[in-house]
Amino acid sequence: METQLEKLLNDAEECALISKLATDMAKRELFARLSEHLKMLAMEVDRAIKEHKAAD
Repeated sequence: METQLEKLLNDAEECALISKLATDMAKRELFARLSEHLKMLAMEVDRAIKEHKAAD
């Protein structure tokens, strides 16, 4: 799960960078939304990891 968390965070960073570099406004907004969505998913995975560790 920690590997998936790292991947989500990296993908979120890449989408944020693409958003900043995009010249097309629609693509800029799309990648910004993707970045935020991936960050939220990463937070959920992080929470699940912490809950799993606490249960052990």
